[in-house]
Parts: sequence; structure tokens; C-alpha cells
Amino acid sequence: MPLLEGKGITRYFGGLAAISNVDFHVDPGEIVGLIGPNGAGKTTLFNMVSGAISPKSGRIMFKGSNITGLRPDRICKMGIARTFQSVKIFGHMTVFDNVRVASLFGAGSKSTSGKIPGDVAGILEFVDLYKVKDNMAADLTLVRQKQLEVARALATRPDLLLLDELMAGLNVSEVTQAMDIVKRIRQSNIAVFMIEHVMKAIMGMCDRIIVLHHGEKIAEGTPQAIADNKTVVEVYLGE
Repeated sequence: MPLLEGKGITRYFGGLAAISNVDFHVDPGEIVGLIGPNGAGKTTLFNMVSGAISPKSGRIMFKGSNITGLRPDRICKMGIARTFQSVKIFGHMTVFDNVRVASLFGAGSKSTSGKIPGDVAGILEFVDLYKVKDNMAADLTLVRQKQLEVARALATRPDLLLLDELMAGLNVSEVTQAMDIVKRIRQSNIAVFMIEHVMKAIMGMCDRIIVLHHGEKIAEGTPQAIADNKTVVEVYLGE
């Protein structure tokens, strides 16, 4: 049974279909990429999974339960966490306190089955932030702010992590570092659903890739199958 599954997901904004009749799924322990041109509907789909908005039609299932239209806090407590395209940290708080607040939320006392530590300090070590734990979050560099968002999401004890352009704005070495963190997350028995424009990351980490264009799913398959898909090359990847 898929960990996450969407059937016929549709959402309109002002009469325009941002997402139109999209089916998708993520299996336990899988890394699935979600790609497409700007405005394709990728973040809209994430917003429906995480409960920020509701579909006009269709159904979203998580661990066999219908989560369609549930509040974000309830969905988080069930085991879905996310990061955002534009980081949404608590800038006036320390790095440690950002993660501590998240650890009091989410799935509560649920024990982790993998390698994610159960304490705040351990999570900060996991994402390479422990040395700056007492720094104010607003003073961090962009790459460290993105790491902090990941740490905060992990502190909620998710079974599924949604990553929205984690690697946007990072240089080559920072992308490599971010890829390493994502791989370690998967090794910790957490599935990853990721929106990303950095093709090195998408092609190098994902088991499967879903491609959206104008709100519709135009392709799905392995990284190699997507790279060889003429329609995907034409509308997104280029020559």
C-alpha cells in the first residue's frame, strides 16, 4: 500500500485549473521528485497534501486514512512534515529553540524507527547545525536556514517529508551537502517527496519522477525514462 496517494486531485484558482485530475503516490522509503516549469502546479499540490488548501475534487490518502481537507496541524501529527520554497523560520528565536518548538508538535512521542535522533541536539547534529545552535535563526546564511527548516520538519517525527526547492540558491558544494542530508533522511526510513529544479539532485537521488505542466501530469517514471521522454525534454528539460 502506498504511504501517500492522491486520486483525481483538482484545484482551481479564479476559474483556472492549477491542478487538473492528477494521480500520484509515494511508497514507504521512496524518494519521488516533482518537476515542471514555473507555474506548473507543484507547490499547489504540496499545499493540498499538507493541508494549507483543499482540493476542489479528488482524494488524498496517507497511511490508509483519508486526509483530504484536514487542517495542517492534524496532517502534521499524522506524520507529514514540509519545508517551504521561501524559508519560514522563526528568525527572532535561536536555532535550538526553532527545533525545540517543532519537537513539541507533530507526531509527539512517536519513536523513530531509523537513524533520526530523538532529541533536539541530535537532530541539529544530523543536519550539521549543532555548532550554531545558539545563533539567532535570522543571522544564518541561506543554506543554514534551509538546513534549519529540514531540522524543524524532522523534529515533528514525520514518516513523509515534503521538500519544496531545498536546493534553490545553493552553490555546487552546498547542493552536494544538501543531497547528502536527503540521502541520510531516506536511510532513516522517512520517505521524501521533493520539488526541485536542480537536475543533478533530481536525477541523482530520485527513485521516480513526476512531471507537471499547466497543472496536468504529463509523465512519470524513472530518472532515465524522464530524461528520454521527448515531451518532457520539449517542455522542461531542453536540449
